[in-house]
Amino acid sequence: MMHELALIKTMMDKEIYDDNKGIRFPDKLFGKDLRKIKQTLEYAMRTYDKSLTTSTLEALFFANNGTMTTANKEVFKDIFKKIEREQPLSKDIASDVLSKLFQRVVGEEVANIGLDYVNGKMHSMEPLRKLIEEYQDDFMPNVTVEWDDISLETLLKLNKTQAQWKFNIPSLTRRVEGISGGHLVMVGARSNTGKTSFHASLIASPNGFLNQGAKVMVLVNEESYDRVAMRYVHASTGMNEEQIYANPVLTAKKYNEVTENLYIKDVTGTTMDKVEAFVKGYKPDIVVLDIGDKFAEKGDRSDIVLKENAIHARNIAKQYDCAIIYMSQLSAVAENVVNVDMSMLEGSKTGKAAETDLMILISANRRDHDNDEKDPERHLIIAKNKLKGGWHGRITVELDGETARYTA
Repeated sequence: MMHELALIKTMMDKEIYDDNKGIRFPDKLFGKDLRKIKQTLEYAMRTYDKSLTTSTLEALFFANNGTMTTANKEVFKDIFKKIEREQPLSKDIASDVLSKLFQRVVGEEVANIGLDYVNGKMHSMEPLRKLIEEYQDDFMPNVTVEWDDISLETLLKLNKTQAQWKFNIPSLTRRVEGISGGHLVMVGARSNTGKTSFHASLIASPNGFLNQGAKVMVLVNEESYDRVAMRYVHASTGMNEEQIYANPVLTAKKYNEVTENLYIKDVTGTTMDKVEAFVKGYKPDIVVLDIGDKFAEKGDRSDIVLKENAIHARNIAKQYDCAIIYMSQLSAVAENVVNVDMSMLEGSKTGKAAETDLMILISANRRDHDNDEKDPERHLIIAKNKLKGGWHGRITVELDGETARYTA
């Protein structure tokens, strides 16, 4: 009974009461006598809408229960004396205690019904349905909504600044200006098409996101971090491997000028929960997940798992106001196909696509196996675009594989 007395004393605070009423504060948390006092407390909160003292609650209780016997009055006077001596719980502790007590009460009732089913005493779902109906209001959250600002001034301002980080490929920028915090960008391609070079070029080559002042975090789980980082060396310097090794001092100067705000980490085996922890701790403007699907939890249905993974990525982008570039593989059906589409995403088709603000699919020309000459031409297919303008279509660019730069 002691914890019940402390809860009554605690819930006399209007702020704590408003935070917990109806959700974790049903009558069944209390014994018969304290339940009557609790009901008077709720009446007082509804009527007077302010915090109560013990003496005020006691006066209201006896005013509303004038027909009690003298013996009953003495019992309740003793209870109110005990309430007065109790120390109220802090706001966070009260919430935690109420949550656990409510779970226990409901859990015991559900368990008892379950035992009756197991023992053959019940043959209908009606008792369980009644239990759900009885508690449905207690599970209904109390919310105070702060509605979003939809004034014309705010909407014009937000939409005008939608492209905070501009793409540095001119032919792409003419169609899709860029991205901002809160956007989930999915980039898909077959292996050896230039996925890693694509994000290295957007981020580290001239006029890329780093030059624009963005803080960029690249989390890799496919290639080793050093191989990915070397793409950034190439993209930032414009130098091929031979030039880099021949001019290490010049390479370092060019590389360091650009990559002060670049962070790369091999996180193989890590899930999206850890990604969120990284984002929360380091507050990047742009996050690259290479490969995004490999951050997914394990599950029986890969399409569902990958959709949930994409949803988590999108929520991270929105909650922490960063743009997430989610690198993804295209399936074998996209091999040697120029006009690829979102149905060719590996593992999940509609599920992942539904969560993205912008989807860029990269394809190469059909390969002639009798010709070993590498074809630098690449095609950027804008397969989904919820950003300003909403343009869809194909943009032809060139990839310099030796410098990991995309140009138009």
